[in-house]
Amino acid sequence: MTRRTSADAALRARAAAVIPGGMYGHESTALLPAEFPQFFSRAKGARLWDADGNAYIDLMCAYGPNLLGYCDPEIDAAFTTQLAHGDAMTGPSPLIVELAEELTQQVAHAQWALFCKNGTDATSMAVTVARAHTKRRKILVAKGAYHGAAAWCTPNPIGTLPDDRAHLIPFAYNDVASLERAAREAEGDLAGVLVSPFKHDGFVDQELPARAFAHAVRSVCDRAKALLIMDEVRGGFRLSRSGSWTHLGVEPDLSAWGKCLANGHPLSALLGSEVARAAASRIYTTGSFWFAAAPMAAALATLRRIRETDYLERMQRLGAQLREGLAKAAAASGYTLRQTGPPQMPQILFADDPDFRRGFAFTGELVQRGVYLHPWHNNFVCAALSEDDVREVLGAAEEAFAAVRRREGTLVPHARVKAMVGV
Repeated sequence: MTRRTSADAALRARAAAVIPGGMYGHESTALLPAEFPQFFSRAKGARLWDADGNAYIDLMCAYGPNLLGYCDPEIDAAFTTQLAHGDAMTGPSPLIVELAEELTQQVAHAQWALFCKNGTDATSMAVTVARAHTKRRKILVAKGAYHGAAAWCTPNPIGTLPDDRAHLIPFAYNDVASLERAAREAEGDLAGVLVSPFKHDGFVDQELPARAFAHAVRSVCDRAKALLIMDEVRGGFRLSRSGSWTHLGVEPDLSAWGKCLANGHPLSALLGSEVARAAASRIYTTGSFWFAAAPMAAALATLRRIRETDYLERMQRLGAQLREGLAKAAAASGYTLRQTGPPQMPQILFADDPDFRRGFAFTGELVQRGVYLHPWHNNFVCAALSEDDVREVLGAAEEAFAAVRRREGTLVPHARVKAMVGV
């Protein structure tokens, strides 16, 4: 397969001169195989095209925002129609009220909503509300969990101070005893427990929540009169049409939402129960673009699709087909995969691959065959993916597994990843 890379290479050279490090954050390719493109020119449905015009079936969905398909006509029309009337204005449009009403009807625990732009905004706001409500400091967080890029939660602490996270106490996800130990450490000063719907940390197998663990989190908060904060930024509306723990019989007091809330248009939200309303009304939190109307119009259109279509069941079904097909294709070349997490948010790792050399080789081969699959982060299935797309992915995977097998004796680990995982 002939693949062009000259435009991407030229853009990388230009970026190196004007952007520190050449690129930054989670969309940098510094921790990805060398074959991965850095720059993209367009996207439609379940596909995207890099700066050189190479096309990919995209199983990362912009790290989550693409829920229903890139450039969805209905959702983008709602955005552009409102854009013609006004977006960021001196005050919010009436859509902020309508969207808050819709979200409080959609999400079981929610009685009110505040809007912002990024997941970090929403999780930071949630921690602030919890502390304002309880007048306490300590927040329990799962070890290795990602909750954003602010100083209090960034996975890379360079430039931050120990004081920024001095009141965070770690526990092990799905480990009730560990949770209880952390709660005892915070006794008398516990403001909240911040938890994700499932364990979706990078570089490791994913874990769905045990019912006993979910109820233990709720119990810890209830006993201490602290707030349960659910980080729905990544999993929200990908796991459920309501809250992600509703099926377990557990509702949070606060939930942070983002990514696919407006199908890729910039919007996130903090939703809360009645118990936290007074505290939420007292804190000061704002942003120049948080009240922009066009993304709220897109969010309303997205919510209609969430309510009225089988988008969720479709993603689950296609994700299961993908999982089954990848397992068979891997076995045909003598490999075993560890596929964990919900099928619509799959983590796909090789068994017996501690330094990720096989995973990097495999995803690098896939990119060259027009499939964008992440080697260590959970992937995403969007509702625009088709059965034909899945078959195309599996055909490319068969070739990629065979190519890795041929290269087996020459594979080397990614130096930075090897240092990170400590092997």
